[in-house]
Amino acid sequence: MSKLDRFRKVLAPTTPHPLGLEISKAKGSYIYDTQKKAYLDFVAGVSAVSIGHSNKVIRKAVDQQLKRHSHVMVYGEFIQEAVLNYAEFLTAQLHPSLNSVYLVNSGTEAIEGALKLARAATKRTEIIAAKNNYHGNTMGSLSLMDYEERVAPFRPLIPDIKHIQFNQLDGLDAISSSTAAVIVETIQGGAGFIMPEAEYLTALKKRCQENGALLILDEIQPGFGRTGTLFAYEQFACIPDILVIGKGMAGGLPVGAFIADSALMNTLSHSPKLGHITTFGGHPVIAAAAHATLRFILENELPSKSLAHEKTIRKFLKHRHIKEIRGRGLMLALILEDEKVANFLVLEALKRQLILFWLLYEKRAVRLTPPLTISKKEIEKGCQLILEILDDYTVN
Repeated sequence: MSKLDRFRKVLAPTTPHPLGLEISKAKGSYIYDTQKKAYLDFVAGVSAVSIGHSNKVIRKAVDQQLKRHSHVMVYGEFIQEAVLNYAEFLTAQLHPSLNSVYLVNSGTEAIEGALKLARAATKRTEIIAAKNNYHGNTMGSLSLMDYEERVAPFRPLIPDIKHIQFNQLDGLDAISSSTAAVIVETIQGGAGFIMPEAEYLTALKKRCQENGALLILDEIQPGFGRTGTLFAYEQFACIPDILVIGKGMAGGLPVGAFIADSALMNTLSHSPKLGHITTFGGHPVIAAAAHATLRFILENELPSKSLAHEKTIRKFLKHRHIKEIRGRGLMLALILEDEKVANFLVLEALKRQLILFWLLYEKRAVRLTPPLTISKKEIEKGCQLILEILDDYTVN
């Protein structure tokens, strides 16, 4: 039995046709298969491997913490130095109102916690989300979607969810005194890496404040230096009431968090107690890795380097089949002529040892989200491969 057959037999599938690459190791900007072929990684585990594969600072932090202790108690009971140090270091980088961190195991769990916090704190139930959003796939996150094909099999969903169009100011009238929270991605991901237009997020925050609603910004993908600042909200003069983070937070290890002012976050500690609980959230080994990742990002000025890399990509990738490049920094999406070109590019790139991937809703899109540590030479190599593949595309 082949490894792919074994894979299909014992691991639950997400699609009928996985890429099926057999991995032996990964280092820096490369993933190696069992045939010792090196694949240049332009995806970074879908924006998660922020500081490159097998980064020594993460390995060192994990090793040192394991020598002290691993899991000792459910979240929120014991004082663990690695967790405390990380939370202090993280909040020191944020707006002063974002001073209390709830560490969980993934971005979608962080969304769940943020939604619960908003409803508990405001004593309201209505949640407003943007159309074409993607906040995760657990029940609460899924309920925020307006993509019927994806949500229909799982109905009934969590009630009292409404939708507005991202970037449309006239839709903000939907926010009212009945609204607990509005949740948007700072940069829409699955919809095609859509940037917020000028003044949109500030107008959204103002409307929330006028109606006593909370603003939740989902920075699971753009956060941790990928778009030119440590967090994308810094670029748009919009401070969220609740910030949600994940993906690149620990350099490829499973983690997420939601962050708010301590007065707001304290809501979850009473009425009822244990308003949100997690066994492995705030795991000391993961916290040590996250701390090392954040320090590495800052010390190596990776946010500003991501903007320099963006310039290289935009300069290099000019082709008749590329209609647009969306996004910022190293959160970029190629918008191709149509879905067929996008599929050809991703699948042919894999044959030529370049890893690319799709986006969820925008079928013409191919993501370019390499590790932030990627070199200019590696970017140019990947871009050259993309151009060669597009040159070889013929209309069927």
